[in-house]
Amino acid sequence: MRVVIIGPAYPLRGGLATYNERLAYAFREAGDEVRLVTFSLQYPDFLFPGQTQFSTGPAPEGLAIEVSLNSVNPLSWWKVGEKLRREKPDLVIFRFWLPFMGPALGTVARLVRRNGHTRVVAITDNVIPHESRPGDRPLTRYFLSACHGFVTMSRAVLADLRRLHFRQPALYRPHPLYDNFGPTKPKAEALTALNLDPAFGYLLFFGFIRAYKGLDILLEAFADERLAGLPAKLIIAGEYYEDAAPYEALIKQHNLESRLIRATDFIPNEQVADYFCAADIVVQPYKNATQSGVSQIAYHFGRPMLVTDVGGLAELIPDGEVGYVVPPAPRAIADALVDFYSQQRETEFMAGVAAKRKDFSWEVMVAALKEVAG
Repeated sequence: MRVVIIGPAYPLRGGLATYNERLAYAFREAGDEVRLVTFSLQYPDFLFPGQTQFSTGPAPEGLAIEVSLNSVNPLSWWKVGEKLRREKPDLVIFRFWLPFMGPALGTVARLVRRNGHTRVVAITDNVIPHESRPGDRPLTRYFLSACHGFVTMSRAVLADLRRLHFRQPALYRPHPLYDNFGPTKPKAEALTALNLDPAFGYLLFFGFIRAYKGLDILLEAFADERLAGLPAKLIIAGEYYEDAAPYEALIKQHNLESRLIRATDFIPNEQVADYFCAADIVVQPYKNATQSGVSQIAYHFGRPMLVTDVGGLAELIPDGEVGYVVPPAPRAIADALVDFYSQQRETEFMAGVAAKRKDFSWEVMVAALKEVAG
């Protein structure tokens, strides 16, 4: 098939870009012709909460990436849509994660469909956003109504689609394994790379810091006196996408400074392996969620996980086999972490991770996208 993937890709950075590039490789491995269309402007700077939208690393090898779509310029939408309409690819895949993108992506999708040949499908990370704003529903509907089918990476998003009365073909397939951050390293090597003291164990919170990800809950949990008595530190690895002051206040309130490792800048792809391989356990204390790519990085590097029982997180983490599924509450998180260290669960859970990771295949995602295209 001739396939076009529309969404973030190099020179943009972040998990969505990494995913879309890995998906392109999967289509190519399946024998399809594929290219990516990404944003010349993804967000106006005043709407972007991070330091920069752009990667400082090299471009992914061997991928055709066209930088042409401007999220706020309707002329750009028309140009991209008309070009694809004339080219008649067999399949156009949109990555949809935010209502703000609805007008641009929905317009391109409508224009492409006019050729009577191209099938338009979407990977829908969210259809009801974590942090709602006025106008979300109509913007989302404008895009979703232009699609022939959907693939969701959590059952919760699939249920949201049906709740919004979209009846196009839709499949749930779990987020595939993030296997593009390099091989697993010995823990000692990763600790050395990060200049961390091997006398301590390390918990890892990884990813952009936003309110729904629950870092405040984790800090409250980490203040538990039982954890304070352990030779364990918390690594916070990810860029603040909101005001850091409330988190700093918690750190000061609970006297956590000496027990933290801060890496609160964007973590480039080439350093991801070090952070995961240095960790004893990866903690995702989310207050709400659909799915998380962090779990799939942890699976790739063989790391046990603790997740909260919200959204689709528990679908991927069998409780007691690869880690813990707990309520999003400080005491519950602390109880699980105390059990992890006191009962020395790391080796046991690593074996469970190794067995479970086989379920997360990019080939399955490719097949699902083709299936819902009809």
